[in-house]
Amino acid sequence: MIEWFTAVQVIVAVLAGLLCLVVGFIGRPPNDLTLGAVALVELLLVAQLVVTIVAPIVGNEPSGSLGEFYIYLISALLLPAAGGFWALIERTRWSTVVLGVVGLAIAVMTYRMGQIWFVQGTP
Repeated sequence: MIEWFTAVQVIVAVLAGLLCLVVGFIGRPPNDLTLGAVALVELLLVAQLVVTIVAPIVGNEPSGSLGEFYIYLISALLLPAAGGFWALIERTRWSTVVLGVVGLAIAVMTYRMGQIWFVQGTP
């Protein structure tokens, strides 16, 4: 992982989550803005996947468990796809709220991935 990129991911995921929550709570169904925000979060996660495949090869080893890290990353990659799929099928305000929750969950998961990579030591 790259520390500044992780911070950018967390900030973007929080902003996307808050945007979707606000839009959902004012009663709007999913639209290009909310789905695009979640798609941006997904794109950043795919870039993170590429970075974390290359990083150990070039000497940037995680301080914590690589298996635990990849479980978080793969789960995080599935969330926006599942939320976006739901939002396309059920076009209600609650789908937009779900997209917001997905964004906030991704922010927490990305923060935790950063802790596993940079802070957590293996026993």
